[in-house]
Amino acid sequence: MVNQTARQFRLGIGSLVVICILGVIGYSLIEDMDLIDAFYMTVITISTTGFKELKPLSHSGQMLTIFLIITGVFAIAYSGGKAAQFLIETQVFRRRRMSKKLEEMKNHYIVCGYGRMGMQICEGLKENDAPFVVIENNPAKLEKLEEKGFIFIDGDATSDDILLKAGIKRAKGIVAVIKTDADNVSATLSAKEHNPNLFIVARAIDEGTESKLMKAGANRVVKPYELGGNRMVQLLLRPGVIDFIEVVARSKEVDISLEEIVLGEKSQLIGKSLIDSPVRKDLNIIIVAIYRKDGTFIYNPKSTTVFENGDKLIAIGDKHALVKLDMYCNI
Repeated sequence: MVNQTARQFRLGIGSLVVICILGVIGYSLIEDMDLIDAFYMTVITISTTGFKELKPLSHSGQMLTIFLIITGVFAIAYSGGKAAQFLIETQVFRRRRMSKKLEEMKNHYIVCGYGRMGMQICEGLKENDAPFVVIENNPAKLEKLEEKGFIFIDGDATSDDILLKAGIKRAKGIVAVIKTDADNVSATLSAKEHNPNLFIVARAIDEGTESKLMKAGANRVVKPYELGGNRMVQLLLRPGVIDFIEVVARSKEVDISLEEIVLGEKSQLIGKSLIDSPVRKDLNIIIVAIYRKDGTFIYNPKSTTVFENGDKLIAIGDKHALVKLDMYCNI
């Protein structure tokens, strides 16, 4: 439909160009005008601006003028109508395509709020090729989301209907960075109610909000000022360590990455020790730590450590090798 309208719009513009050419030729031949005067007469006639003719027209010139007015006005109206139709259909088509993508999404992330922090989160998710949808109701920010090509929903993130539309029951995680702490608490509470297994990260601005968010169901609470202060201290005291983490976690120029991988029930690694598995000898991956399902934390596991179902591995290594490890852990 959009392509057909675009062709019709091009046809209208083409017709307008042909009419202008006919007008220039007609005035040149019938009224003996030079090209500039003929073009001027053609433009003021087609646009019906009402300027006076350069000179009295003959009967043939008058008939040409009538022809140009009728066909010109029709061509302009047709082209303008098709241009408006094209813009509307483009918007509708884009929204339909976005809705279709949203319906197909699963194990995705939901970003509530597209402020300064929300923008950074979306860029980070995009860099990591993680599927996500943004919930925002500010018209100016919605335009930015559209320019970026992000999937978004125009609505209130505290609304149950909007969260369901965002696929909350199929989502893997949600981050609440709305303007106020009250809205973040409300969005967290609603999200946890619809999907108890959802991993929720929420922002707290005021000191007393952290406990409320945790009670509402947030798995992690981020306090920007505290986090920023701690980071600045680490940069002062241990800049090399922070640089290393930045390179590993975010840089696209190196192939090394730090990943969190969970062992599924059918994983080939379950029951095998670290030394007998392909993790180190074949994939050259370092297991920094293991989180057990029972809450046990194993730092720098020994070669005799045996993998168990549900283990969460913190691994560092080549990006392609980590992809293979993820396959071992979930097959």
